Amino acid sequence: MGASNVGRTAEATKLLHKALRALPVGTGDPDALAVRIRILSALSYTEAETGTVADGMIHLGTASDLVGALPDGPRRLTLRGRIFHQQGLMMLRVGRLQDAVNAYNQGIPLLEQAVDDPAGDPELLAKSHLNRGLAFIELGRPAPAERDARRCLELATTFNIPRLVEKAQGNLGEIAHLVGDIPKALTYLEAAERAFRKEAPGVAARAKIDQAKALLAAGVTDEAARQLDEALPVLRALRLSQDLAEAEVVRAGAALLQGELELAKQLAGSAHRRFVKRGSAPWAEVAALTRMQAETTAALAGDDSKASPARAARLAQRLAEVGLTDEAAKAIMLGVRLAVRGGATGTAETLLQQVPPPSKLAPIDHKMLLRLCRAELSLAQGDTKRVLAEARAGLDELSRVRDRMGGLDLLCGTAVHGQELGRLALSLVLDGARTQRDARRLLGWQERTRAQIYRYEPLPAIDNDELASRVTELRGVLRTLQQARVERRPETVSVLERRSAVLQREVSRLGWHTSKWGRPRPVCSPEEIIARLGDRALVSFAGPRDTLAAVVVAGGRTDLVRLGPIEEPLETAKQLHADLDALAPDELVAPLAAAVSASANRRIARLDELMAPVIRLLGDRDVVIVPGGGLYQVPWGSLPSLRGRPLTVAPSATAWVGAAARSAPVGGQDVVLVCGPGLPESITELNRLRAIYPDAAVLEGEAATTAAVLARMDGANLVHIAAHGTHEPANALFSRLELADGGLLAHELARLKNPPEHVVLASCELALSHIRPGDEALGFAGALLASGSRTVVAAVCRVGDRSSAETMTDYHRWLVSPAAADLANTMTDYHSRLASGAAPSTALAQATAADPLRRPFICLGAG
Repeated sequence: MGASNVGRTAEATKLLHKALRALPVGTGDPDALAVRIRILSALSYTEAETGTVADGMIHLGTASDLVGALPDGPRRLTLRGRIFHQQGLMMLRVGRLQDAVNAYNQGIPLLEQAVDDPAGDPELLAKSHLNRGLAFIELGRPAPAERDARRCLELATTFNIPRLVEKAQGNLGEIAHLVGDIPKALTYLEAAERAFRKEAPGVAARAKIDQAKALLAAGVTDEAARQLDEALPVLRALRLSQDLAEAEVVRAGAALLQGELELAKQLAGSAHRRFVKRGSAPWAEVAALTRMQAETTAALAGDDSKASPARAARLAQRLAEVGLTDEAAKAIMLGVRLAVRGGATGTAETLLQQVPPPSKLAPIDHKMLLRLCRAELSLAQGDTKRVLAEARAGLDELSRVRDRMGGLDLLCGTAVHGQELGRLALSLVLDGARTQRDARRLLGWQERTRAQIYRYEPLPAIDNDELASRVTELRGVLRTLQQARVERRPETVSVLERRSAVLQREVSRLGWHTSKWGRPRPVCSPEEIIARLGDRALVSFAGPRDTLAAVVVAGGRTDLVRLGPIEEPLETAKQLHADLDALAPDELVAPLAAAVSASANRRIARLDELMAPVIRLLGDRDVVIVPGGGLYQVPWGSLPSLRGRPLTVAPSATAWVGAAARSAPVGGQDVVLVCGPGLPESITELNRLRAIYPDAAVLEGEAATTAAVLARMDGANLVHIAAHGTHEPANALFSRLELADGGLLAHELARLKNPPEHVVLASCELALSHIRPGDEALGFAGALLASGSRTVVAAVCRVGDRSSAETMTDYHRWLVSPAAADLANTMTDYHSRLASGAAPSTALAQATAADPLRRPFICLGAG
């Protein structure tokens, strides 16, 4: 029966039938009878898994009849308890949860009575508690589920059953997920999956399903999809039809969040057929609900779809009949959205009245869907005040979920659950905006719906030796991979790329559950933002759908500027970025440089023209720009109308206010200068900066290791790093700076205990961000800002070594004083020198104006 325990049910079924044939028939020997009962009860489960529950119940009925022939005593109690255990397990697997609990409620007392007798079965008792706990989890009852998990742990520890210790910890992970503690859930589930990876691949694959569910709750859809894509082939090979179908349903959910509607429908349809074949009626309706979600999304987008309010209502009735009340409510809500879309507000209102208030443990996507239904119906009925009230309440609920997350990935991911609600509110306010008051209200909604990760005050990180070890290994792999690419060794490159992908995932996962990320700060109100701006101006772009607009705060006014269709500005910005990348090499031949420069200047002129209605309102003020989406890649200082003007780019106005309010670090090195390998021009740059900062700590050559640089950065006032940089668009936290021993990852910067106040990255592209739902922009520079740095200067494009060195030399001279050489002999304190010079945004404006096409640096944070 070991094959059954490790997820090889088809093999177990063959062995069990063989064992039955080997037993003598018609004997009244109690020992032989007990063996037959055990075999039949095991066979009931394996045949239910590979065939139907009806097949399994036949064997279980036979076993139950045979138990009556045994004499009273501990063995009879244990075998009767075994039959109830198997019955409960089969009910659990097909989604008949209360039937499962009832079976275990009958079996567990029998097993407890016999547990201390030699004929007792402590392992079976532990499994019964484990599985009843799973039923309680699915029923949304965390307290009895935890009691069962703790009892299972107690038995497994007492009787030395390590496999059940790990499974019980998996249950604790699911309980943590149920109550909304995603970091703790991932900690337990990761440990369980890892423990079973070699010895029980079927159980490990099952654990991946549970991990994926937790990741989807956190909005980390790509990693959830990868987990399931790894689990599905294993489950197919092992013919674990129930787990396979469950994995398909969860993978369909991931596809929905990724916008892959056809894949979602295909997977949900496949799962539905498997569940029907198994006789798993509740699970079959869950699969039907997932398919209905995909069809509803398609219908709402204007595509052909079979979804209708009537079909949704019928599905809700079927879900309710099998006891799935939360799922039934979700089906009704899909019907509400479809009715609103079709103009049937009366039908929508009737359906919405049937949706019960969500329970305290309802998942966040359920709560947000209900808020969205109410908001969409209110909009259709003309009640705009109710629309905004629902959006405000929903986003507040989402914030409370986000507050519990660990790691920037999870913090970012939760925004996916609120993007439709936020977009609805923004569009409503934008469409109705006519006055300055309306513009201020739009600014307030922009702040509620974008870049929430930057309003957290990071908490001290918990040291994690395993995480540090994986980061070190990844650094070495990335360095070797880079060398293999240069040497054109494709087989080595392929191996190293696979290893790099594995390590990146492990580093991400370990980062998710090291500790809660930070302490939330409130979103700034428009009044707070305006007061903090003083004489500066603010441009906050908004593009919730297909049009681009900007809120402009300047000179005591708050104006809304409508810039028209969003497509042209975004496409022009993308083309400009490509031109500037092409223009970056220092030794570009003159004819090619002239041609690319002409193209770039045309793009810049067009962007300048498109932005003219905004720029006219700014006067000669310093400007804070909140770009959003594809506008993050614009080097704003290159626009003729903004050239030479102090500009600061921030993910949100709240992020800018928070950065501007940060105090300087205490007790660290004033200035740190770092020079990475392979940059001849940076030697000259470093020598020039030494003259400006004679007391700076300098790390160059073999001394510029990641550990040394991180140690010096911690608590520093100013850190200047000249090194090759790599932006990783797929996972920006693995963007890196190349140092003596390999890449310094953005991931490592995110938890500096005392982050540097001002960081200058004389590298390519490290101001770029990966834009996730909710306009959550995250990259190398973003990781520094999120960890608490006040100002970061970095490039949004590739930049030549010589151009970078010249830009940075000019920047630092302006930063401390145009007469830096004279000051070098009289001022050594960073803040004294800064007080005599220009603000970072002013210094950068002067430094980049000399050659705006080859100096694509921006100032992020406070400026």
